[in-house]
This record gives sequence, structure tokens and C-alpha cells, in this order.
Amino acid sequence: MIIGAGGVGRVTAHKCAQFPDVFQEIVLASRSIPKCRQIKEEIKEKTGRDIEIAQVDADNVPELVALIKKIKPDLVANIALPYQDLTIMEACLQAGVDYIDTANYEPKDVAHFEYRQQWAYDERFRKKGLMAVLGCGFDPGVSNIFCAYAQKHIFDEINYVDILDCNAGNHGKQFATNFNPEINLREVTQVVRHWSNGRWIETPAVMDINSVHFSFDYPDVGPKESYLLYHEELESLVKNIKGLKRIRFWMTFSENYLTHLRVMQNIGITRIDEVDYEGKKVVPIKFLKALLPDPATLGTNYTGKTVIGNIMTGVKNGKTKSVYIYNVCDHAESFKEVGAQAVSYTAGVPPVIGAMLMMKKSWKGAGVFNVEQLDPDPFMDALKDYGLPWKQVEYKGKLP
Repeated sequence: MIIGAGGVGRVTAHKCAQFPDVFQEIVLASRSIPKCRQIKEEIKEKTGRDIEIAQVDADNVPELVALIKKIKPDLVANIALPYQDLTIMEACLQAGVDYIDTANYEPKDVAHFEYRQQWAYDERFRKKGLMAVLGCGFDPGVSNIFCAYAQKHIFDEINYVDILDCNAGNHGKQFATNFNPEINLREVTQVVRHWSNGRWIETPAVMDINSVHFSFDYPDVGPKESYLLYHEELESLVKNIKGLKRIRFWMTFSENYLTHLRVMQNIGITRIDEVDYEGKKVVPIKFLKALLPDPATLGTNYTGKTVIGNIMTGVKNGKTKSVYIYNVCDHAESFKEVGAQAVSYTAGVPPVIGAMLMMKKSWKGAGVFNVEQLDPDPFMDALKDYGLPWKQVEYKGKLP
């Protein structure tokens, strides 16, 4: 059962439908039945498979529980909004079903995300013999798996990790976000944090003129300006990777994109609190979301590629070495396959792999897990078969 019918949910549903030996029955649920129906029709046309659809309010625990008990799925894949992680986890506990998601919880009224409230579910999942897997998208998700794979096979200990996320695509719009605008804009307005020598270091937000950035020469697409950003996988990797001295996350942004954001922030339309407008309460960022193009519609004329990967430096047999493990994904090819651009594709395929491993019991256990706590080998193997092949090279460059 997949909850969420946005751009990423579309990819997840399409990819599940491509593997009938694993996903014999698929139910796509969302608040929006028209979106579910459209995806159902697309899947029927591309694969010949019929999936079921259902309407549900992911903020409503009793409604979720009732639907889960009615459908009786082996697994619930939460591809909804991060605000809804806790309600869906609670519903899975009450209904007695395993859980997987792609992004960690954040409250609606604060631009802040952390795993603490999801990790707090660990004991309850263990007592019920249920498994919850957190952050199984690309970043977080595959980026964590790259670390776990390197820890298992490449290094005795990893000292430095830099996760670099580049979208070198062009959607032809003056301004648009590649995934949910609310989540996207919250990320870039937050104060940046990275881990260094046992503590969190804060630096200015991405859109601040004093933000930390540098030009990195990405495979296939060339040099792109990359900005230091706080991303949720840092929190769990700090806990689970041995010998870590520093970990950072970088993402590419164009000057045009940042200029638009700065103007919007200056005029207050990125605010997440309510304002009074003609006697009604309006949240500016929700109004902005209604004005911007739906990320699920961007794929039609999207060109270019994404390049996402980890540069990791550590010690093996007393010697220091650096490796770069990365994936390149083409926007046009993604759209041709599943009707979505590469940002949605890279986020929507990994939970399918995670779900497959859980259903086949390659990943098993009771409690709440981040993906780097699980065996990376079957996941790394499946990435190639499920459309996200990776490359591993020695890294000889320098990072700031």
C-alpha cells in the first residue's frame, strides 16, 4: 500500500508495477482520488496491470487504520508529506503492519526536521514485532546506503563524508521547485549545520549572501556551484558510521533560483505562519505553493541530468584513501519510463527497493531502523536492476 500520489508517489507506483513477482497487489491511496486515478490509468497503459486506488486523509489516524485493516497490506510505503510521518507510523502500529518512508518528520509550524520523534517509536515497534525503515529515498536513503557499503567493504573506518547533490537539468520554467514547494523552501531557509569534530557547526542559510559554497566538477555535467545545506541523513549517519570526524551535505542552486527565493523571503511569501487576509487565515507558503508549477508536471520538457553521490575518505589497513560513489539520472529518460522527472525518479525508486527487501525478508527485524543500519549489499545490487546504476571511482580532487 502506497500513501501519496505526488511526483514521487507516481514513480513508486510505476516501479512497483514493473515487478509483479514481488508486488502482486498494489493499492495507491491519497487524499486526491483524481491523482490516483490518473496514475492508475498510466500504469495500465504502460504495464497492462490494474492497481487499486483509495481515498484517505493521511493526517487522520483512525481513517488510516480503517483503510489499512480493510486492505491488509504486507507493507505500507509512506510517500506522503513529512508532516504525516507520525500519523502514518501510528496507524501502522495500530493496524499491525510494517512501515517504510523516504523523509523524516517535520512539524507544519516550524521549519525544522529531526528523527527524534520517529526514533521514539522504536520500543513500540519492537514490542509488536514490526519493522519501520526510515529515510529510504535517495538522500536520505541511497546516500546512507553508500556510507554503509563503504563501511562494510571499502574502509576500516570512514573519517570524512561529503554528500553532493546536483540537478543539472532545465525544466524551462522561470521558477519552479523540483519537489513539494513547502518542503523545498523550508530546507533552503533553515540555518545550515554540519558535523565536525564531535559537534554541530552552524553557518548561514543557503539564500544568505554569506552562505558557504564552492564549484564542484560533477561527472557528466561539469562544474556547478554547490551550497552547504543541512540535510536529515547527517543526523543518523553521525550515530551509525564508525570513526566519523566530519560530514557535510552540498546541493546545487542556480543564481536565478536563489534570486527568486531572496525576493520571496524579503516580501514574506515564504512564511509558514498564518497571516490575516480579508478576514481569513492564510499561510503564505501554502498560497505560494498554489501559484507555482506542480513538480509532478515538470517532466514533460525536462532535459539534463542529476548527479548524486558521496565522496568518502577513510582508512583501510592503515592507509588513507578516498572514493566517490555516485549515480547519474537523465530527466528525459525518467519521464519516458514513468512520466516523471529525475528528481522524483531518484526519490521514488529507492523505497521500492527497500520495500522489496523487506517483503523478501532480506531486511528484517523489529523496531525502527535507518537504512545504514541494514545490509547494504542487496540494496546496492538492486539499484542497478531498478534503474539507478552507480559508479565507484577513486577520488583525487580536493574539497573545501
